[in-house]
Amino acid sequence: MKLVIGCDHGAVELKDAVKKVLAEFEDIQVEDVGTFDGNSVDYPDIAEKVCGKITGGEADRGIVLCGTGLGISIAANKVRGIRAALCHDVFSARMSREHNDANVLAMGGRVIGFGPAGEIVRVWVTTDFSHEERHQRRIDKMMALENK
Repeated sequence: MKLVIGCDHGAVELKDAVKKVLAEFEDIQVEDVGTFDGNSVDYPDIAEKVCGKITGGEADRGIVLCGTGLGISIAANKVRGIRAALCHDVFSARMSREHNDANVLAMGGRVIGFGPAGEIVRVWVTTDFSHEERHQRRIDKMMALENK
C-alpha cells in the first residue's frame, strides 16, 4: 500500500510518531508531504496535497493531522472522492474502514497521545472494507452528494 501523510504545525510531533508506527509494516510505502517544523502553515493546503495524491492515483490512502484534526478533516472532505474520517479511538478507526471505506484518516496532535494514535493507525491500515451491500449502497449515496 502507498500511503501519503501530511500535517500542519500543530501535529508535527504526532506525524513523526505515526511514521514510526507505519515503519512497522513492510508492505506500506509512506510519502511525507510536510510540514516538517513548527512554522505556521494552513491546514487546507496540506489536506489538498495529501488528497491530491490519492485522487491522482499516486497513493492508496492518506493520513492528515492538525491540532484538533477537525479543520484538516473538513478540508480533506471537500476534495471530490475523499472520505476522511476523524478518529480518536480504535473502534471508530475500524468502523471507518469496514463500513465507510475511508481513504483518509484524520487525527489531532493536540487531542490524542502517541500511544493511542499508534493503535488507531495500526487498526486503520490493517482493516479492509467489508464490501457488504448495505455499506456499499450507503457509500454510493454519500459520494453522490458531491454532485448536488
